[in-house]
Amino acid sequence: MLQSAPDWVHKLRAEANQPPLRERVPLSWGGVEIGNAEAKILRQIAHTFSFQNVSPLRDTTNGWIVDGHLTESLARIALAMRDLGFTHVWRNEQLPVYDVRGHQLGSIERAAVRSLGLRTRAVHLVGETSDGHFWVQQRALNKANDPGQWDTLMGGMVTAIDTPESALERETWEEAGFRLDELFSVTWGGVVHVHKPTSDGASGYISERIDWYRATVPNDREPKNQDGEVERFAKVPRESMIAGINAGKFTLEAGLVIAASLGY
Repeated sequence: MLQSAPDWVHKLRAEANQPPLRERVPLSWGGVEIGNAEAKILRQIAHTFSFQNVSPLRDTTNGWIVDGHLTESLARIALAMRDLGFTHVWRNEQLPVYDVRGHQLGSIERAAVRSLGLRTRAVHLVGETSDGHFWVQQRALNKANDPGQWDTLMGGMVTAIDTPESALERETWEEAGFRLDELFSVTWGGVVHVHKPTSDGASGYISERIDWYRATVPNDREPKNQDGEVERFAKVPRESMIAGINAGKFTLEAGLVIAASLGY
């Protein structure tokens, strides 16, 4: 049963629902809207193709259109964005491209998604213990996003070759060193959404759905990072975790997920 949300939860929700800092225009493919970006950025990208016979991006009276095979065209666009300095850290990792209903249409390099306002999906795992504590992680100090901030036991992106369930399984092992069958009562908890500007790429905008899960970590087990992206783990009581969120020590996404897991 949902509880009346305290002030710290209202603050998180306000931060997670912010309009873009500047006006953005729709980006479409095949008559379907897939994202949004600043018109001046799209014009600069399109200009890089002006001397080529076929451009993957064009401006029309109905808005900006991606032409051709979606994944191939977005690959060309992403490379042009990288040359222009419009991308975030290049990962050589493909993320899905969704329509407004969440159907996957193609994929694109992860570094380009925020500048184009493409929708993304992520998974988080809230790790509890039988004595009422929570396992949380501190993100590595060299992470491209939110370095040194605290997070849930696991948080990761759903890639183009994933389902949320396969992403949950992979990321739980890579970040925390647990196989799902080593944990107790692994269950889907719900969904939270984040819509807000970001510094990822040029004039980036986050539009992300997060599927969150919960599980009980056995008392005789401790998480152990496998991929070098976690600075350390800590087992903390609920009150300390909430105090950390209040103090801005946790990522926004982790705060939202933890609030939902607590019934807010």
